[in-house]
Amino acid sequence: MCTSGTKGPAGSRGPPGQLGPPGLPGPRGNPGVRGDPGDLGHQGPTGPQGDPGPPGGSKGARPGFLLVIHSQAAEVPVCPQDSPLLWEGYSLLYLKAKKETHLQDLGQAGSCLRVFSTMPVSHCNSASCHYASRNDKSYWLSTTASVPMTPFSGPDIRAHISRCVVCDAASPAVTVHSQDPTLPSCPPGWRGLWSGYSFLMTGLGNRGGGQALSSSGSCLRDFRSQVFVECQGARGSCHYFSNMLSFWLTSVDRAQGLGHAPQPSVLKTAAQQRQRTSRCHVCTRA
Repeated sequence: MCTSGTKGPAGSRGPPGQLGPPGLPGPRGNPGVRGDPGDLGHQGPTGPQGDPGPPGGSKGARPGFLLVIHSQAAEVPVCPQDSPLLWEGYSLLYLKAKKETHLQDLGQAGSCLRVFSTMPVSHCNSASCHYASRNDKSYWLSTTASVPMTPFSGPDIRAHISRCVVCDAASPAVTVHSQDPTLPSCPPGWRGLWSGYSFLMTGLGNRGGGQALSSSGSCLRDFRSQVFVECQGARGSCHYFSNMLSFWLTSVDRAQGLGHAPQPSVLKTAAQQRQRTSRCHVCTRA
């Protein structure tokens, strides 16, 4: 029978084993306590000057509203004090060429031509252009000069063609019509530029055209039954013909009420005609 021996002494420590693989990441720790703010550091030196900025808008820039004024005289009218002159010219009303007519709104800059001619246009087709044909005519706002009995030409024309100016205005103009002999007031906040008579349209046979009643061209400073003159391109002469018609807003009796039938009448004297013609006022923002 065998018996166990006594336990021997411990052996010496062996060498370290090989490095094992990394363990799995541990859970995220709790956030730390917010620290106290540090002291403000010293101010640094001033930096270099930056590049200059782009130029600003002009302080005197204007919105660019055009104001057209017709004198109905041989003298050139004057722009209002706050509206610089752009150009001056002659008051063109409408043109007739090759039996076609084209009206100009007297409140628009196109009605103020820099140079006067009895025929300022030509008409063209695919083959050629024709200038100052026999039936080509131009019509101009006239002055208050006395009406001659015969056609006139050359230097005599100047006294009968209205002058005009185109001005650079700070605000648009509006025209107010009273439809009675009294002068209407401008709306609140607006000031008057000029007053006159409510001009509506022209007629010559079955030709002619009208003015927009909101336009300053529908308010002429002076009333006259023959408000325009005809110039014949080929002849180079002008004349007031008896079949040239002008149309004006008339006075309406407001006391008669809606639907009242007007009474026909013939007004022969200039005083009667003015009394029955509506008054108007051209206004701009104050």
